[in-house]
Amino acid sequence: MNTVDFTCAIDKDEQKPLHHYWEHTVGSGHATMALRADWQQQLTKCRHDLGFRYVRFHGILCDDMGTLVDEKDKLVYSFHNIDVIIDFLLSIGMRPFIELSFMPTTLASGDKTTFHYNANVTPPKDYDAWEKLINKLVTHLVNRYGKNEVGQWFFEVWNEPNLNSFWTGTQADYFKLYMHTAKVVKNICPSAKIGGPATAKNEWITEMVEFAKKEELSLDFISTHHYPTDAFGSPGDNTIEQLAKSRRSVLRDEASETKKKAGNIPVYYTEWSASSNPFDELHDEPYSAAFIVKTVLEANGYVEGYSYWTFSDLFEENYFSSVPFHGGFGLQTIHGIPKPSYRAYQLLHKLGNNQVAVAGSHQTVDAWATCSKQKIQMLLSNSALPKHPIQTAILKISVTGAGNIKGGYIERIDDDHANPLKTWKAMGSPADLLPLQVHAAEAASMLIKEPLTPLVEDGTVFLNISIPPQGVACITLEL
Repeated sequence: MNTVDFTCAIDKDEQKPLHHYWEHTVGSGHATMALRADWQQQLTKCRHDLGFRYVRFHGILCDDMGTLVDEKDKLVYSFHNIDVIIDFLLSIGMRPFIELSFMPTTLASGDKTTFHYNANVTPPKDYDAWEKLINKLVTHLVNRYGKNEVGQWFFEVWNEPNLNSFWTGTQADYFKLYMHTAKVVKNICPSAKIGGPATAKNEWITEMVEFAKKEELSLDFISTHHYPTDAFGSPGDNTIEQLAKSRRSVLRDEASETKKKAGNIPVYYTEWSASSNPFDELHDEPYSAAFIVKTVLEANGYVEGYSYWTFSDLFEENYFSSVPFHGGFGLQTIHGIPKPSYRAYQLLHKLGNNQVAVAGSHQTVDAWATCSKQKIQMLLSNSALPKHPIQTAILKISVTGAGNIKGGYIERIDDDHANPLKTWKAMGSPADLLPLQVHAAEAASMLIKEPLTPLVEDGTVFLNISIPPQGVACITLEL
């Protein structure tokens, strides 16, 4: 076991803001899922527990949403399903981060599709017809919700156009789509935010900025995606091997480069996760919680929004899995059982808005601290990529300048804490869960406040704790 010292000095003149940028947006899968009652229940819970303010999903223009269909050679526009979704979001205090995708079949220049719901990924055959669709949609939204409301929404043009599986056109074709879209949106609602290129792997950022500048187009934000599995490993490698060949803090480094390329334009990562595999067992394990805490807090200063993909396993890009724990992207299972990743976001949500410096370094342990008039919090993660060295860490923590301490507690996420997967396996990994089994797994997922009795000498608070591999601990000192 390694022993490491961490020191936190509470000095009101040395604090810096910690904006909860990770709460700006969260991802979902497919627009039609937002019409489901269980999807809405799970998002409501996320809004309450985790503070998410916007939600993003694919396919708002797809045929299964009925937005635009050809009925007996007549174009039929229908925004009812969109209204149902947005009405619900507004009712729980959230807003849409609208991804304008994919191509309605009647407007498509080709027949290539993706996902099980056959989302068309070809450019429009007629850009005037595309403009008409966007004009009707945005005009409808403004008429229904008002310019003041829609002016607070984000419109993102397409999804990952740099990948052939999502866009059969060229980069120039995408920029043409962006130009036609941005002009329409801004003409109807100038305060609404329009952006792109919504690329995978942080690509096309420089080109996007240059194109918008050259064509004098609005570009209110840069959006892109990244995963720690991107471009690592060799063809045929599984997810574990890809992650093993990745490098520590790679997403922080990429966010830093993206910020440099974007310049003064705000950066929103509209997808990221512990891996890009929708059936990755690590998504259900404490590993993801430790990875999330480290990755989110390392993005401070580089992003305005950092949208985790996704909030729920109610997700069916390939097919809908009914296995309770199947390694899905979600923070919650299909039954709404919070995973360790959900609890990581819950601890992040509890953090204050004033960050204080923490001195100390360790190969796998990272520490962050915030303070307010009521409490001091220190969030710690012991995180390493698969097959990278990691062991239980013993931490000696000292806090100076805290003042009078009324009490303290620690909350943990690891193999033995907030880990419903362990409980499910102890049940025999049933393929279907009875209500009592769901209740038992939910109980196992809870964060538990374990009392701490710190040693205080000459105004300095001393604590000794251990964190197992891939573990998270949050220390709260009550003032």
